[in-house]
Amino acid sequence: MRFSWEVILLWGGSLLIVMGIFTVYLRQFKRREKDNLFTKREAVELGLDRPPVQHPNIDSYACIGCGSCVAACPEGDVLGMVSGKATIINGLRCVGHGECAKACPVGAVKVGLGDRSKREDLPLLDERLETTREGVFIAGELGGLGLIRHAVSQGRTAVLNAIEDLEPANKHIGTSQTTEHADVIVVGAGPAGLSAAITAWQQGFRVMVLEQGVWGGAMLHYPRKSLVLTQPVEIPNVGWLKKPHYAKEELLAIWEKAISDSDVCIEEGVHVAGIEGQRDAFLIHTSQKTYTARRIILAMGRSGIPRKLGAPGEEMTKVAYQLVDAVNFTNDHILVVGGGDSAVEAALALARQPGNTVTLSYRRGRFFRIRKINLERLDAAVDAGSLKVLYHSNVSEIRKDDVVLQVQDQKILLPNAFVFVMIGGIPPFGLLKKCGVQLGGPGVTTDWNKGIA
Repeated sequence: MRFSWEVILLWGGSLLIVMGIFTVYLRQFKRREKDNLFTKREAVELGLDRPPVQHPNIDSYACIGCGSCVAACPEGDVLGMVSGKATIINGLRCVGHGECAKACPVGAVKVGLGDRSKREDLPLLDERLETTREGVFIAGELGGLGLIRHAVSQGRTAVLNAIEDLEPANKHIGTSQTTEHADVIVVGAGPAGLSAAITAWQQGFRVMVLEQGVWGGAMLHYPRKSLVLTQPVEIPNVGWLKKPHYAKEELLAIWEKAISDSDVCIEEGVHVAGIEGQRDAFLIHTSQKTYTARRIILAMGRSGIPRKLGAPGEEMTKVAYQLVDAVNFTNDHILVVGGGDSAVEAALALARQPGNTVTLSYRRGRFFRIRKINLERLDAAVDAGSLKVLYHSNVSEIRKDDVVLQVQDQKILLPNAFVFVMIGGIPPFGLLKKCGVQLGGPGVTTDWNKGIA
């Protein structure tokens, strides 16, 4: 068979093109892997690689390196490829969607909390969500679950397990009829706590909710018109919410109706100081009075008390630790401090209000733990000039009409009317230990590490 020079050149040219494309792809792949490795090492050094909630657990032996899990993650760079295997790159950005596990063709990805007994930041729970203190159960973010839909589901599960061997209040003989007594007391009025409380009421039990702030929990802290809930969820006393997105106001209105249509009592402004007694006869000591209960559901989240800057002037009334409604702030110079989703969402919401000059101060050089959609919105706002970000910055002093920031090796002065400090909270681990709830960590040997629903 004879080949003309034209055929040979055509085949040779095609081969060169293919080799060129492959070389470019290989270089891009190696560059991405190098970037992933750098990001992972940086996150490990900064202590940002460990997800606080449920996250992907990857079996490196089963992983075939197809990258399906990486592509499926809605948050962007939580996962990446290193040495031909999927690995967690930026753990703090993970919120536990679980799309990575669904996308893996060989089942190498499981979403969970790993070994609880090695996690100092998680209470030990059995498969019924009961803690090491009999009769005390945990639901929601405090137990390591992120996302509203997970919190709602787990609140229902926890309380059903708690009351499975109880008779309803109207059949229970000898209980006090005062407002200080309940069959079930729920601590925390966020999605998990409200779900637990309404579920218990539906089963005929006397239930009370103790909330240190106002009811709503994490939902209340979302900026106005924020879109929450990206998957269907069933709200007790309401039914299924099937729309892909709900504004904050819509969701709060739905919960308000669920509460008003029940006899659930919510005591706001009540801080729980400790728990005494035992199953069927608990005493819950609070900042107001002492309550009694037969079962307890702890659903107060992980934020606890807001962290403070420790800077001079922080006690001024213009300093706040949450933003309820950005629409109330216009034509002002505003500083937002923090590097998480709450801080970024607050800064974006304030920047959308007329006349505001908004600055976001973050102590690190880039954002590690915010959701992909928030990072995209932040970049767009910065490019549009509606928001300024100061990296490597710390608040040195807050004064009446301005703030002093230390930005690397120089100090700058910003005109200021309001400061929003959103640098997280102090988890209620001290209260858990005081209440007899054991956490994981070094030296823990227990058979309670059976996972969660």
